[in-house]
Amino acid sequence: MLDFDGRLVELRRDLHRHPELGFQEARTKTIVATRLRELGLDVHEGAGVVGVLRSGDGNRAIGLRADMDALPITETSVHDHVSQSPGVMHACGHDGHTAMLLGAAAQLAGDPSFQGTVVFIFQPNEEHGLGARAMLDEGLLAQFPLDEIYAIHNLPGAPLGEVSTRAGIICNSETLFEIAVHGHGGHASMPQTGVDAITVGAEIVSALQTIVARKLPPACGAVVSVTEFVTDGQRNVLPGHAVLKGDFRARSPHDRAEIERFMHQIATGIGSAHNVRTEVSFDTQFVETINAAGPAQAVYRAAEAANCPLIRDRPPMSFSEDFAQFAAEVPACFLLLGNGKDGAHGQPLHASDYDFNDALLPIGRAFWVALVKDRLPFHGGVA
Repeated sequence: MLDFDGRLVELRRDLHRHPELGFQEARTKTIVATRLRELGLDVHEGAGVVGVLRSGDGNRAIGLRADMDALPITETSVHDHVSQSPGVMHACGHDGHTAMLLGAAAQLAGDPSFQGTVVFIFQPNEEHGLGARAMLDEGLLAQFPLDEIYAIHNLPGAPLGEVSTRAGIICNSETLFEIAVHGHGGHASMPQTGVDAITVGAEIVSALQTIVARKLPPACGAVVSVTEFVTDGQRNVLPGHAVLKGDFRARSPHDRAEIERFMHQIATGIGSAHNVRTEVSFDTQFVETINAAGPAQAVYRAAEAANCPLIRDRPPMSFSEDFAQFAAEVPACFLLLGNGKDGAHGQPLHASDYDFNDALLPIGRAFWVALVKDRLPFHGGVA
């Protein structure tokens, strides 16, 4: 059985020492399933792990989600729980998210002062946007119908334990793109004899930045980033082919479609000006995460009940979240929980020296418990 302090920290640090990439979370899943069974929950294993806790005769059910996967990053931290898996680390705090939710399951199982059903959802492969869909495709909602679903993500740089969220858009979508430029290679001393794909590609890179700066409303929250520029050029050889890769973020399907349209327009227009062919392709990996009004209000109440500092109607985050897949099916709320400002706890998510703040574990557990009691009370109505 978990206690609420030392063993929770021990669990979190153990998960940190043994990170696992998306859909490879075998050890993590075994630990989660074992702990849930020790607590007396009904446990179901598939792509992820689901634990079901029932109390009283209420017919409402809420889902609480934690993500379990790590990232392909080499850790540079110097603490005593550094990753023991070369090239893999928990650089996003999913180890802490998992531990917090297990702590909440332990407290609620030991003192089930609620009426209804809590479904604890431990999701794989959040980082690549594949885990939520895998669980949904397995029939998660058919097997465990939910009235609402919630998820926490820690936020480095925010005060420890500060809860912030909003109704409506909370996280951007992410769409990967590739733009291929088919020019004509040649000798670096005689560029006029071919069409240098680097020059054409560089024009496209610069022009893409005008989409957000000049073609969309200033407050739309979109981001367009070219992250790779690959050519077949060599010393003294001008490339005939180039591929630009990157991603863009948007806060609405309309803006997503507009960005795709402008990217096609820019790539085709610049290619035409240089008499070369271009190809553009897109892959939307994450859709926008939309919070429902009722669940957002419930988060505000739970934060106050757990004595957490609270920021209402926070600005949307530019990053993307696989929780969006759940939120598209069930009224939902995704919230941020401050990880602190100092040292590794204040380092950006996905930084090689980031670490989840163990002081946040009891705070997150207490928040989850307060939320369950708000949404599944023994007496009175539900907002």
